[in-house]
Amino acid sequence: MPQSLLTPTALRRASLDAVLGYAWEADAVTASDVIENVGLTRSTAIDVVDELVERGLLAELPNARAAGEYQKGRPARRFSFLADAGYVVGVDAGRARLTATVADLRGETQAVRHLAADGSRDSAEDRRRDAVRVVDDALAAAGITRSEVSALCVGVPAPVDRNGSSPPHRDDFWRRMNPSFSELFGRWAPIVQVENDASLAAVAERAVGAAVGCDDFVTLLAGERLGAGVWVDGRLLRGAHGGAAEMVAFDHVAGVEGAWGLGYRAAELARRALAKGSLPSSSALRELDPAVIDGKTVLTLASHGDAGAMVVARQVGETLAVIAGVLASLFDSRRIIVSGAVAAGAAPVIEAALAALPQELDLPAPEIVASELGADIVSVGAVRAAVEAARTGVLDLPRFVLAS
Repeated sequence: MPQSLLTPTALRRASLDAVLGYAWEADAVTASDVIENVGLTRSTAIDVVDELVERGLLAELPNARAAGEYQKGRPARRFSFLADAGYVVGVDAGRARLTATVADLRGETQAVRHLAADGSRDSAEDRRRDAVRVVDDALAAAGITRSEVSALCVGVPAPVDRNGSSPPHRDDFWRRMNPSFSELFGRWAPIVQVENDASLAAVAERAVGAAVGCDDFVTLLAGERLGAGVWVDGRLLRGAHGGAAEMVAFDHVAGVEGAWGLGYRAAELARRALAKGSLPSSSALRELDPAVIDGKTVLTLASHGDAGAMVVARQVGETLAVIAGVLASLFDSRRIIVSGAVAAGAAPVIEAALAALPQELDLPAPEIVASELGADIVSVGAVRAAVEAARTGVLDLPRFVLAS
């Protein structure tokens, strides 16, 4: 909106938002910095900075002379953003494991807590109880109370619309995974977001991972089940019901036939090969109980050159090539990022996929890379989303509103 159309109140709010956003990222700021980088007059810059100090979001630092950085003339007043003025919580509410990360307003981690859940008992009541428990455990570990939380974001293995709700599903799985988390945490957290877990993985990759500076990419959560967070033209896709890139589409794709993840596929193929007796005699997989074979074990062995595991990895890689080809054809992506716990052992799978990928595409083939953000990537993305939500809404929170 042009400044000439802003009311004095709206103009003031715009100035506060702009200065706070600048200070949020800076180590220290002066009025001159604000004038140069935000475009305010000196009197407005000084007035806005003083108000942010009064609101408890900025603090005045020792002046430049006292800090040994200024020798002559009148020293400039210096200010810093108070990252510990509030805190955010990022939650990965997976089906079998929940993770809560508490961070300050700049996203610096204060505490992380994990909670194993019984995936076979995924009732709404169980999910709500477990989510509250892991969040409260993380807050206690950080020495932070609920009243100090400015924003909270939860990632769930389900589509999520703009209101934080999940649509109906044939067996109501999505709503069991997201049992009104917005309402649950909204009872005490002033800003609450609920998002699809793969979308939050994409947020994490764009902020601090393999997609920094990339506007067109897909983050593929690929452990037990497939999930995709898609960025196109610098924007995260959501869809009318939060179902953009819903992986059930792969039920109908030859060579994939389902939304099973890469880890799941590696374990299943290894078990089948073991049952058939088709594994090379040198393969360590021959010595394992089929019940303990999992994707991590197979891919770790493949990365170490185990002949049987490498055959499995090549097969999984050929499937990944089909998946990447479909995603890249639909979204014209520059990069496909294999994310989550499975990424640590994904190198042999990605190598095989890259070899097969050109056959799947007419468009230029995307890169396929492994994430370095580990198993907690969804929680990392939830923290980043909560930080951004706090930046947008912190000035309206009661604890930062000036008394009349």
